[in-house]
Amino acid sequence: MATRRKEVGVPVSQISVQREADAGIAVVGNPNSGKSTLFNRLTGLSQRIGNYPGVTVERHVGMLKAGDRRIELIDLPGTHSLSAHSLEERIVVDVIFGRLPGSRKPDAVLAVVDATNLYQGLYLVQQLQGLDVPLAIALTMTDAAAAEGLEIDVGVLRARLGGIPVCPVVATTGEGLGKLRRVLQQLPGTASRPVEPAWPELAEAAGRLVQAADGPLALAAAERLLIDGADDDAITVRPAGRPSDSNADGDARLLNRLRREVFGSEPPLAMEARVRYRHVLAILNDVQRRVPAVTRWHRRITDWLNRPWPGTIGLFVVMAIVFQAVFAWATPLMDLIDAGTAMLAAAFTGLLGDGMLASLVSDGVIAGVGSVVIFLPQILILFLFIILLEDSGYLARAAYLMDRAMRSVGLSGQSIIPMISSFACAVPGIMATRVIPNRRDRIATILAAPFMTCSARLPVYALLIAAFVPAERFGILNLQGLVLFGLYLFGIVMGVLTALLLRKTALRGPKPPFALMLPEFRRPNLRTVAMQLWGRGKMFLYRAGTVIFAVAVVIWALAYFPRSDALAPYVEERRILAAGSLDGAALDEAYARIDNEAAALQLEQSWLGRAGKFVELVFTPLGWDWRVSAAVIAGFPAREVVVAVLGTVYAVGDQADEANLSDRLASAVWPDGRPVFTLPMVLGLLVFYACCLQCAATIAVIRRETNGWRWPAFAWFYMTAIGYAGALLVFRLGS
Repeated sequence: MATRRKEVGVPVSQISVQREADAGIAVVGNPNSGKSTLFNRLTGLSQRIGNYPGVTVERHVGMLKAGDRRIELIDLPGTHSLSAHSLEERIVVDVIFGRLPGSRKPDAVLAVVDATNLYQGLYLVQQLQGLDVPLAIALTMTDAAAAEGLEIDVGVLRARLGGIPVCPVVATTGEGLGKLRRVLQQLPGTASRPVEPAWPELAEAAGRLVQAADGPLALAAAERLLIDGADDDAITVRPAGRPSDSNADGDARLLNRLRREVFGSEPPLAMEARVRYRHVLAILNDVQRRVPAVTRWHRRITDWLNRPWPGTIGLFVVMAIVFQAVFAWATPLMDLIDAGTAMLAAAFTGLLGDGMLASLVSDGVIAGVGSVVIFLPQILILFLFIILLEDSGYLARAAYLMDRAMRSVGLSGQSIIPMISSFACAVPGIMATRVIPNRRDRIATILAAPFMTCSARLPVYALLIAAFVPAERFGILNLQGLVLFGLYLFGIVMGVLTALLLRKTALRGPKPPFALMLPEFRRPNLRTVAMQLWGRGKMFLYRAGTVIFAVAVVIWALAYFPRSDALAPYVEERRILAAGSLDGAALDEAYARIDNEAAALQLEQSWLGRAGKFVELVFTPLGWDWRVSAAVIAGFPAREVVVAVLGTVYAVGDQADEANLSDRLASAVWPDGRPVFTLPMVLGLLVFYACCLQCAATIAVIRRETNGWRWPAFAWFYMTAIGYAGALLVFRLGS
C-alpha cells in the first residue's frame, strides 16, 4: 500500500549509526508505569542521552550486561497505545516499526506493565502482540498491588497471553531483576509467539491489505493503517521500497473499502477501544482477584490530599518548604566553597605576582567561575526536591490539582508538566510540550514556560537576596526564603497571564480536554534519585567549566585592556610610599587605596567600561550604573553568566578589597557617593530577571519547536519589554 505521511527524521546517509551491542530491546510502557525506574535499575550508569535524528525528542539508551551478551535497551517515551497523536508517541511507533531513519528496528520489545493498573497496561500489550518481534513483560509495582489487596496469578496471565514471559519485579528494591535479566538475555532471536487475535475481523482485513501491497508490510502496521487512516496526522507505514506515488488512488480506494467493512460508520478508535478492552476484561477476570486490604494511615492521608482544597494548600506548603531549604541547608556548603575560592585566588596571586597572568587567573577565571560554582549546593537541593516530588508521583497530582486553574486561561492540565519542568530548565520544559496535541495550546505553553524560574536564575536571586534582604525570621519562616518563594510565584503568574493573553488574541480557539492517569504515591528510589541528581550537577559544572569559563576570560580581557596611560601616577605614588617611613598596616592600607583607585580608573576606560557607558543611558532610569548595565548585556546569551561578569568586574574594580561579591556589591557607589544597589534598585533588578528572556538555548529550542523565527523573536522582545517596564515601575515607586 502506498500511503502519504510526514516523514520524521533525516536521511540515513547523514547519520553515523554505531552498534556496540549484540542486540537491541525497546522498553515500552504507559506513563508512570515505573518504566524509567526499571531502565535505570537495569543499566545503571551505562547510559547515554541524545536526541532522535531530526527531532527534539530525547533518546535514552543504556547497556545491559546479561551473561555473555551486551544488550542495548532503548527507553522509549511513555504511551497508552500505538495510535500516536503527539510527537513522542509518533517516535515510539516509528522506532518499534523500524521506520525512524538512523535507528535500527529493535530485536525484541520489553513491555512494562503497572501491576496496579493492568486494565490500561494490557491494552498496549495486546497491540504489541501483533508485532513480529519477540515480546516479554515486566510486571512492575507488584508490592504496591499487594498492599492494595490485588492478587495476580502470573502463571494464568502468561497462559492467557500465549506464553509470553511475564516477570514480576519491584524496580525500587531490585526484587525480581535477576529473573528479568535472564529472560532478556534469551529474548532476542527467539521466535515471536503466535496468539489468537482479539479482533479477528481486523486481522482478516489487515491480511488482505498486506497481500495487496507491492512490498513488505507488517500485519501490525496494516492494522494501524486501517485504524488510524492514511492522513498526514496519523501514523502510517509504507512498504519498504514502494514509491509514494505508485497507484496511490487505487490504494486509497482499497483502504477506504476495508475500513468501511470493519468499522462501518463507527469511529475506528472508539471501536478498537471497545473490542480490546472487552478482551482485557476477560483476561482480568481470570488473573486478578481483590482481597480485603488493611487501610493504612498513609492511605487515609493520600486520599485526603487528593481532594481539591487540601491538595492545593499542600502543594503551596511543599513548595514553600523547598525554597526555605534552598537557603537554610545550602549556607554552610556555600561558605566552604567561598572560602576555598578566596584561598585559591590568594594562592595564585602570591605565586604569580601582580602581572597580567595573575590577574587573568585570579580576577578572571577564579573570580568568574567561582562566583557561579558557589551556587551548586542550592541548585542541587532544588533539583533534589524536584526529583523526589516527581519520583513519588506528586508532580502528576500537581497537574491534576492545577487543571481547573489552567483551563481558566485556555490551557489544560497537560500544560502544567512542561511548566513545572521549566523550573529546572526551560529547554526540557519547552521540549516536553510535544506531548500536547493541540497546536495553539502547545505554542501558548512554549511562550509561558520561560517565565518559570529556572535554575539559571537561582544564582542571581540568591546573590541579590543574600546581600540585600535581611535574614530575619518570622517563627519558622525565613524572610529570604519568602522573597525567593515570591519570585517563583511571580514567574508563575506572569507565565499564566501570558498564556491567557495569547489564547484571547493570536491563539484563539476551543479549550482542549485533559486526561491524566493519576499514579499512586510511591516511595522514591534513592538510587534513581542519586543518578538523576548526579547528572544534573554534572551538567551544571560542565556549563561552569566551559561556557562560564569562556565568558569569564572574555570579560576579564575586556576589563583589562587597553591599559590606561593615566595609571602612571599611581605607580609613582606606590614607589614613593615604598621609600617612605610607613610600614605594617598603614602601608598596606595605603597600597589598597591606591590599587583600588587605579583599578577603578582602568576599568572605566577599558573596552568593557566603554560598552557599559554606551548603554548606560538606556538603563539609568532603572537605577543601574554602567557596570551593572555591562553585566546584564553580557548575560543575555545565558543569564547565569551575569554573576560571573559581576564577579569579574568587581574583582578588578574599586570594591576589590571586600571579602566576597555580596560585600562588593553593597559597597558600590555612584560618583557622588550614593549607593548603587539600593533596595528599590535590587527589587527592580530581580523583577527584570524574573521576566527577561536571557537564554540563547531557550530561543534556539523555541525556534526548533515552532519551525521558524516568528515566535522566538516575539518571545524575546515581549519578555525583555515586560522586564524593563517592571524594573522601571518598581524602582520609581520604591524611590
